[in-house]
Amino acid sequence: MTGNDSYDDRRIGRARVSDSQELLAYYDELAKLEAGALWTVANEIEPWYPQPKSVPVLWRYADLRPLVHRALPLVKADDAGRRVVMLVNPGRRDISAAVGLLYTGLQIMGPGEAMTAHRHQAAALRFVHEGTGAWTIVDGQKLRVGPRDFAITPNGSWHEHGNESEEAPVVWQDGLDIPLVNALDAGFYEVHPELYQRPGKVVNSSLLSYSGNLLPYGMEKWTRPYSPVFGYPWEPSYQALLDLAKASAGSPYDGVIMQYANPLTGGPVMPTMGAHLQLLRPGQATTAHRHTGSVVYTAAKGRGYSVIAGRRFDWQQGDIFCVPSWAWHEHVNLDQGEDACLFSFNDFPVMDSLTFTREEAYFEHGGHQPIVQDSDK
Repeated sequence: MTGNDSYDDRRIGRARVSDSQELLAYYDELAKLEAGALWTVANEIEPWYPQPKSVPVLWRYADLRPLVHRALPLVKADDAGRRVVMLVNPGRRDISAAVGLLYTGLQIMGPGEAMTAHRHQAAALRFVHEGTGAWTIVDGQKLRVGPRDFAITPNGSWHEHGNESEEAPVVWQDGLDIPLVNALDAGFYEVHPELYQRPGKVVNSSLLSYSGNLLPYGMEKWTRPYSPVFGYPWEPSYQALLDLAKASAGSPYDGVIMQYANPLTGGPVMPTMGAHLQLLRPGQATTAHRHTGSVVYTAAKGRGYSVIAGRRFDWQQGDIFCVPSWAWHEHVNLDQGEDACLFSFNDFPVMDSLTFTREEAYFEHGGHQPIVQDSDK
C-alpha cells in the first residue's frame, strides 16, 4: 500500500506549498502569536495511512526473568507501590508504552507479600506467568489466580494484590491503558484510605456467579460498563479453544481465536481494552493481514514465530511481543505435533467505539510476507 502512486504528496489535494522568504517571515509572525499555518504540517498530521511511532519488539521471558526476580531484594513493595519491570517500545519511550497507547510490564510479588490498595483512571489486566499463590481483590471481591489465568481490574475499581504462597514468588504480566488515559489528560490516582480492603467472605465469587452456560436470574442487575467476571481461568479457556477447533477451521489470519467476553453482552471485558486467546494447530502457518489497533501478545503455550512488518520474531512460552497498528503480521507454529497458544490484549474496543476499525488482507506471495530481516533468535 505504501508503494501506491496515489500516495504522492505532490498531487493536488495535498499540502504542497513551496517556501519563500515572504512566507517564512509570515510563519515567524504567526509563531509569535502561538499560531501557525496548517499547510506546513498537514501532510504529517493527516497521513495517507497510519504511521505508528511504535516498532515491532519481542521481549524474551528467559532474559527478563532473572532481572525481574532481582527486583525483590532491591525494592520494598511499600516503597514501589507495585514492583514492576515495564516493557518499553523504542519508539514510545516518551510515554512508557509497549505499543501504541498500551502499557505492559512484569510484576513480581514475594512469598507472603501483600500490596496496598489503590485505584486509578486507567483500566488494567493481568496474565499470570509463574507462581501458584497469586490473588487480587477488586472492589472487595477476592480472586485467586494461577499460571496462564487472566484477570481484569476495571478503571476506577479499588484493587490490591498479593501472594499467599510461602515458598515462591509470583510473576504476572500487567496490561494497562495508561498512555491512552494520559493522552486524554484524564488520569487520576488514589490510595485506599485504609490501605487495605476488607474482602467478602466468598473467594472467586464472580466466577461462581457467572459459570457455565447460565446467567444469574433474579439478582440485582449488573449495569457497569465492564464484565462482571473478574477472572478467566486457563483450563476452561484452553478447553473452549479445543472445542471450537473441532467445529471450525478458524481464521486464516489468527487460527482458532476467541475473545475473553463480558457474559452479559458478548463484547470485550472492558471499554478500552479487549483480550483474546488463539490456538495455532500443529505446524500451522497463518496468512498475513493488518488492522488499525495495537496488540500485545504473550506466548501462552508452545513455540513458533511471527512475521511482523517483514521481520521474523521467534517465540516460546512466556515471551512477549507487540504488533503496532497497521503492521502486516502472521503467525507460525513450529511444532508439528503440538498446538501453540497466544494470549493477547489490545485497544480494539476503542477503535470500534470511535469507528476507526479497518482491516486488510495480504494477497501477494500466497498471503505470506517476504522476510526482509530476521530478529535475533
